[in-house]
Amino acid sequence: MTPAAVLCMYPVPNYTVFLFFKMKNVNSDERLSNWCLVYLGFINLLYGAVLTVYAFKGTYGVNYGRIADNLPSPGSVVTLLKAAKIKNTRIYDADHEVLKAFKGSGIEIIIGLGNEYLKEMSVGEDRAMDWIKENVQPFLPGTKIVGIAVGNEILGGGDHELWEVLLPSVKNIYGALGRLGLTKVVEVSSPHSEAVFTNSFPPSACVFKDDVLVYMKPLLEFFSKTGSPFYINAYPFLAYKSDPEHIDINYALFKSNQGILDSKTNLHYDNMFEAQVDAAYAALEKAGFPKMEVIVSETGWASKGDPDEAGASLENARTYNRNLRKRLAKKKGTPYRPKFVARAYIFALFNENLKPGPTSERNFGLFKADGSIAYDIGFTGLKDSSGASSLIPFKVIGGSSCTLLLTTCITLLLLISAS
Repeated sequence: MTPAAVLCMYPVPNYTVFLFFKMKNVNSDERLSNWCLVYLGFINLLYGAVLTVYAFKGTYGVNYGRIADNLPSPGSVVTLLKAAKIKNTRIYDADHEVLKAFKGSGIEIIIGLGNEYLKEMSVGEDRAMDWIKENVQPFLPGTKIVGIAVGNEILGGGDHELWEVLLPSVKNIYGALGRLGLTKVVEVSSPHSEAVFTNSFPPSACVFKDDVLVYMKPLLEFFSKTGSPFYINAYPFLAYKSDPEHIDINYALFKSNQGILDSKTNLHYDNMFEAQVDAAYAALEKAGFPKMEVIVSETGWASKGDPDEAGASLENARTYNRNLRKRLAKKKGTPYRPKFVARAYIFALFNENLKPGPTSERNFGLFKADGSIAYDIGFTGLKDSSGASSLIPFKVIGGSSCTLLLTTCITLLLLISAS
């Protein structure tokens, strides 16, 4: 049989490895096929361990806010998250020290493009490209940046100029990612508050506000095309705080209660979290997007508050977050969308002592500033950073990883030649 040649190409974001094998003395098509399968199997095994995960595949994440002057270093935060087995996090900016610290950790991170950048980003794709080249591309793939949240709680907020520029900013960020070949690596989204809804009770009655829908619908149309979910900041604590006389706190805390019956759907809800998620699903369906997934980008409970902040207590915070963690661990859907697994990012990782507003704003943390637990819901506090590392060995595609890949391929070639 004549000598055979196989050209193998494996694409990686920003890197393409070309390997040419001249396979001589191949006695049969079967042998050639077998060796190719061995090679491709190895490639898939190797890169399966190092490529970025493209979506929030777990159910439990946490928001890493940093409006404070007494927090642990980003490196210590990585140690804390790994000890707590938290694999998904969100930050509200693109701080380089944080992104460097998360390199090789395996923790998936959504970064934030702050509201203050939206007007600039809306002007053109070139500025978005500059931002991504500065804040995203240099850190991939070592740091598992899986998403960019463009703005936070824009629609329904007080600055209507930002309503106008949100969609152009989203499109420009997505377009720039596309030019860099990163749209399958980095998701583009924009989280919303409950202020986008006219009402959310009962869940089936939820609709977007008329003035919001003018801007929301084009945004949803774009996200529907890109496959991005709908992110909502849902807080039973805030709902209870606003109307403690008419809301059963047990319903808000996942504790035993009579629950509510949605007469239109005939669905029963025994906790407010699921009702808030299904309210978002109902609003999306009425807007024409029944297949869009809802992910809770923020939820939590304050452990301390002002005298007029009903429900803000250490015990209630512990109960809510403990029960929510148990609920999410079940990996099941909601009454209205049983096939969509409920997913949520908890607010927040730390108490943030510099946040403005009422006392509750500074007391949403699962952990204190020194890394110890704020209350016990099953997490381990910060451990000595000198402990054994569980980082994956192949941190970056390139350098030693490519050397390893090439060495393995040469070994395969020698084995083939010897045979």
